[in-house]
Amino acid sequence: MGLHYAPRQQRRRGRRAAPGFTLIELLVTITLLAVMATMAWRGIDGILRAREVNEARLDAVLRLGTVMAQWEADLAAVHDTQHVPALQFNGSTLRLTRRDEDGVRLVVWTLRDGGWQRWSSEAVTRAPALQDVWMRSQQLIGGEPGTLVALPGVAGWQVFFWRNNAWSNPQSSGDVDDSAGAGTRELLPEGVRLELLLAPPSGLSGSVTRDVVLRNRQMIQ
Repeated sequence: MGLHYAPRQQRRRGRRAAPGFTLIELLVTITLLAVMATMAWRGIDGILRAREVNEARLDAVLRLGTVMAQWEADLAAVHDTQHVPALQFNGSTLRLTRRDEDGVRLVVWTLRDGGWQRWSSEAVTRAPALQDVWMRSQQLIGGEPGTLVALPGVAGWQVFFWRNNAWSNPQSSGDVDDSAGAGTRELLPEGVRLELLLAPPSGLSGSVTRDVVLRNRQMIQ
């Protein structure tokens, strides 16, 4: 038996019959890969955007918590010197005197240009200096040293005092102290309620209510 060789033409036909990709198949494959890549990118983009939103909200919540802690610390340190009102809210601005290591400071919380601002004076140790600071606080315009935009994006705020087992308007008359040597003075309330109406620039929405108990109401000589 001898070796058999296929004709050259037959071998060429065999090579052309080998399986492969047509142009249409390649185009379909490329299209599918492009669609899958687009879908994958949209998914990644959505994850990144969601993470950015969550981080921004977390930052806003942390800032709100820090500001509320400062608010509570100011109220916890209220100190009545009997030379100026220890705690006063006129409907737009709250003023309080608080004791710290260096003396007594006047703290002012107010809403200006959509931001809840806090201003703190220098510490003073004498009555005339405290009275002078109190007078200066009546003319704050928002750019003075010691002013901080504590919380941006506040649309409105309100304060209530707890007196006689009820929340009342701070501008209404409250309990008075007629004890000897003290004169007739209004006592500090038993508690303070804060209501903040948040706007979009704050990173949050809705309203926040915070109640603070004033544990030390007596007149400090």
